[in-house]
Amino acid sequence: MLGSGAKAAKPSFVSYISPEEIHIKEPIEKEVNPRLLPGELLLCEASTVYKYIQEDGSSRGTCGKLVCTNFKIAFLDDDSASDDNEPQFKNKIIGENDITLQCVDQIYGVYDEKKKLLTGQLRKYPEKLIIYCKDLRVFHFCLRYTKEEEVKRIVSGIVHHSQTPKLLKRLFLFSYASAAPNNTVTDGRNQTVMFDTLEDWRDELERTKGNVKYKAVTTNEGYRVSEKLPLYFVVPICVSEETILKYEGRGIPIWCWSCHNGAALLKMSAFPKEQDDSTSQMQKAFLDGIYKTISKPPYELLKTDDLSSSLPSLQDIQTAYTRFKQLFLIDNSTDFWATDVKWFSLLESTNWLEIIRRVLKKAIEVAECLERQHTNVLLIEESATDLCCVISSLVQVMMDSYSRTKSGFQSLIQKEWVIGGHGFLDRCNHLHKSDKEEAPVFLLLLNCVWQLVQQYPPAFEFTETYLTVLSDSLYVPIFSTFFFNSQHQKDTNTHQRQLSLPLTQTKPSTKRGFFREETDHLIKNILGKRIGKFINSSDEPPNSFREFYDSWHSKPIDYHGLLLPRVDGPEIKVWAQRYLRWIPEAQLHGGGTIATAAKILDLMEEVQSLQVKMDEEHSQAISGDVHSVPLLRNSARLSSLFPFALLQRQSIKPALPTSTWKDLEDEDDLVKRDDEFVDLSGDMS
Repeated sequence: MLGSGAKAAKPSFVSYISPEEIHIKEPIEKEVNPRLLPGELLLCEASTVYKYIQEDGSSRGTCGKLVCTNFKIAFLDDDSASDDNEPQFKNKIIGENDITLQCVDQIYGVYDEKKKLLTGQLRKYPEKLIIYCKDLRVFHFCLRYTKEEEVKRIVSGIVHHSQTPKLLKRLFLFSYASAAPNNTVTDGRNQTVMFDTLEDWRDELERTKGNVKYKAVTTNEGYRVSEKLPLYFVVPICVSEETILKYEGRGIPIWCWSCHNGAALLKMSAFPKEQDDSTSQMQKAFLDGIYKTISKPPYELLKTDDLSSSLPSLQDIQTAYTRFKQLFLIDNSTDFWATDVKWFSLLESTNWLEIIRRVLKKAIEVAECLERQHTNVLLIEESATDLCCVISSLVQVMMDSYSRTKSGFQSLIQKEWVIGGHGFLDRCNHLHKSDKEEAPVFLLLLNCVWQLVQQYPPAFEFTETYLTVLSDSLYVPIFSTFFFNSQHQKDTNTHQRQLSLPLTQTKPSTKRGFFREETDHLIKNILGKRIGKFINSSDEPPNSFREFYDSWHSKPIDYHGLLLPRVDGPEIKVWAQRYLRWIPEAQLHGGGTIATAAKILDLMEEVQSLQVKMDEEHSQAISGDVHSVPLLRNSARLSSLFPFALLQRQSIKPALPTSTWKDLEDEDDLVKRDDEFVDLSGDMS
């Protein structure tokens, strides 16, 4: 500080740092450039930007460059220039400080410490930028020390390219598809069935023994029936090509899957509601004929289920998820602890877990009809591309062990969602054209599948980390899987190169692949009391459901057979790995399932090493060819939210309600002292 009578010297950079930001790292001296993918173009950038986290009223951060491309927003600091500090497990496409444009949820500017939502043209530019992401990350950028012209360019660029409506052809996947080398390598041992040929459907009919009563048809080749239907699909043998053409695919039962006993799961889009009487009568007569053909008492019956009336609407699902995700978009530690004491009531008010429970119960009802009652089930929905996809997929995961393998699950998604015509473009709002069409339907499926995975891990060939990365892939416009509304839209807008599911793999350990990428859901620890509570629904299932459900749960589990999720009370849990992975206060450093598994394996390796030494003593080996097995891990580096956890935070308050924490603020020994810190920065060795 200068004395009151001293002559002012030329200001240094440090003199501009405000007192609350004294912990910010010095600005970088070397030029750091973004790593660009094929087809990726740099649009705008700003230097001397601080990325920081707010902790207890003070700020800590890193100086660097903020850039915006036609693919992502990226923050580049001095660590971005080298690979020395790269984590052992990472996403191959998106870095820790990268945000794809499709992943941006909302952008706020801070003006005189007040937040304002940024949209469209800006008259005044903020001093801070807060970006909320659809994968629940929260980024804080300080622009106080950035040149005014650079602030205008970067803020306007980010808002324009991530928030304003755009044309389909402006999505990055088109630039990438035309610029990237076509070096797709297919692995025959783990290949996803694409269901874009007649042979794929016939193979699936044969696999499920459904070819006796159902047939694959070519009626829609060239999309001459409907642009909403796939080129090839399966219908009951009694349905003629003329009928499909007459009704343009509407009101036609489309086969999804056949049970081992011959009962089948089908779906059907509804006829338009507003029809004249003669047309309605003709359609009713047609449907009655179809029903009588499928239903053949006493051997097989047909149950129809209109999901539009028996499950929550898409608007209800969107509203519930919007409320739910707000619980995890945490700005700072203070906000986290402030909501801790009322977290139960906030969680209950979202209704998200209740929707998951209702969907799982509906899937169990369908499974009971197929498995025990030998009844065909026809799911009906306006377009048969939303809740029909959720229920049909869940039923197959529960009843068909092939769908619980990695390739089987990917094939299931391809069959029911991609080829089935789910409107990913509209439901994910990739073009920012209509918020009314947005609904997290596919994410709802992944949440339901996660309930099964965490209840019955041995039954699945994939883990919750796989599901988490798959959910992130919804917002990575590299592959075409999750960015179109139909097969027709994809075929008419992309090159005919096969782009498989964008399942970005986590980098395998270079030492030894011992991890099952499962993480602790924190029930017994910090969030135990939060997540454990669940309010039962007032609508009870029918008695046949309860009898079927209780009977199955009373028997030993066959992990290769039917799986029924537990749906009562606290059995429906929050998917902690996905929703809490960016919140340091929710982590158990050195704890959780992964850390426990690592410690057990350490002990096993130590026993093995001792056994080798004993064998050497016993055989009096002299050659030296036999070596003890080295210990490969340091479980102290692991977190309950591995591999997504951020391990850099040094001080975390204990899990006490806010009121209790405030009561302890006068206790010198408790509050003025940081929690014991374990150094987690070393390499895993």
